Amino acid sequence: MNRRRFLCVCFLLAFSSVQALADIRRLGFISSSTTTIDSPSLVALREGLKARGYVEGHNLTIDYQFAHSTHQLPAMAQKLVQARVEVILAAGSEGIVAARNATTTIPIVMTNSGDAVREGFVASLARPGGNITGMTQISPELTGKRLEMLLEIFSDLQRVGILWNPIHPNTPIIFQEATAASEKLGLVPVSFEVKASEEIEKQLQKAAEQNVRGFLVIRDPFTIRNRVRIVDGLHRHSMLAVFETPEFVDAGGLMYFGADLAYLFRQSATYVDRILKGASPADLPIQRPTKFSLVINVRVAHARGIKIPQSLLVRADHLIE
Repeated sequence: MNRRRFLCVCFLLAFSSVQALADIRRLGFISSSTTTIDSPSLVALREGLKARGYVEGHNLTIDYQFAHSTHQLPAMAQKLVQARVEVILAAGSEGIVAARNATTTIPIVMTNSGDAVREGFVASLARPGGNITGMTQISPELTGKRLEMLLEIFSDLQRVGILWNPIHPNTPIIFQEATAASEKLGLVPVSFEVKASEEIEKQLQKAAEQNVRGFLVIRDPFTIRNRVRIVDGLHRHSMLAVFETPEFVDAGGLMYFGADLAYLFRQSATYVDRILKGASPADLPIQRPTKFSLVINVRVAHARGIKIPQSLLVRADHLIE
């Protein structure tokens, strides 16, 4: 092989390598609530991306930033910006806030948010504006339905406890909605704030002394991380709760009703695809959930001697037996 031909081959190989690198799309993911790479939600996200031609390890890389403390999120968001990812996928309000504070230019796709408009992430659902778009859970609007389900089990329920962490950006909205929904249903809402793990048992003991039998537990990364402690405490004091996220039922809780998180994450891939093909997040309308899940832990109900009404059982998407 002469020198000219050798240099030509080297150039073509180098060009091919550069082209291959250019064809690899780079995403970032940040969350303090979804914190394991094999979580059902992230499995659903990768399925959604694969269906649109993006395969991790082939033509796609995802920089996962899992925060086990809210304080870690700002630095993690900055890390994604410095890595020059093309799109940031943000799960949960705290992750979205961190991403929003870190960049106004890199597109941000919300995999799930409580109320994107009321939390100030977007200008409107139809025209988000800015660099944020994606999925909203509309969690506050579902609170009343959760309380109605609790009343189907406890028809004589008069007081409902609300266990919540007030320092999360989304929980005050849900707490206000829960208070209004409780009063509309003729229930007396009783607030039990928890900001540290050691406060959970103290608040549940306080609730027991006040004869609070039914609970609504508001979801946020803190309560999710402490789900076993919360569920065990509720059982210990002979209380029942309806939850916003399935992790609590997996930990032994009675019932979950809410937007199907796997569906939300899978649909987020649609936004990623459109943005990578040139669409502006400002022009992509926010999607509200169209698929909801009701999961009932029948095994727990039987162990506690609780009769679940047939009206709930027939509506359940999944029964844990």
